[in-house]
Amino acid sequence: QVQLVESGGGLVQPGGSLRLSCVASGSMSNINSVGWFRQAPGAQRDQRELVATISSGGMTNYGDSVKGRFTISRDNGLNTVFLQMNSLKPEDTAVYYCGAETLRVVAGTSLFSWDYWGQGTQVTVSS
Repeated sequence: QVQLVESGGGLVQPGGSLRLSCVASGSMSNINSVGWFRQAPGAQRDQRELVATISSGGMTNYGDSVKGRFTISRDNGLNTVFLQMNSLKPEDTAVYYCGAETLRVVAGTSLFSWDYWGQGTQVTVSS
């Protein structure tokens, strides 16, 4: 089991910055990546948008809407993952969730699944 705890959300004016943190605990041996996803107001859980991910090897991936503005980084492997958000826009308003992707090999096939989630942290961009 893996537990994820997010922090750092809040209210910020357009153009401002926030830094989110995700601290992971528990057994991380099967974790391939940690990422940030966001759920806009009124959206359902299955409509969460990928924001950014970082793998155990350090590879990063960003959603198109945040490229050039957000940066994902890590410390102590994947135990702590940060999301630096700059040039924030009102459309960035959402609940931001930290997720952990597991990798399991079954009958020679690699299976990836976002199995673990934090409780979410609210980010509101408004003047």
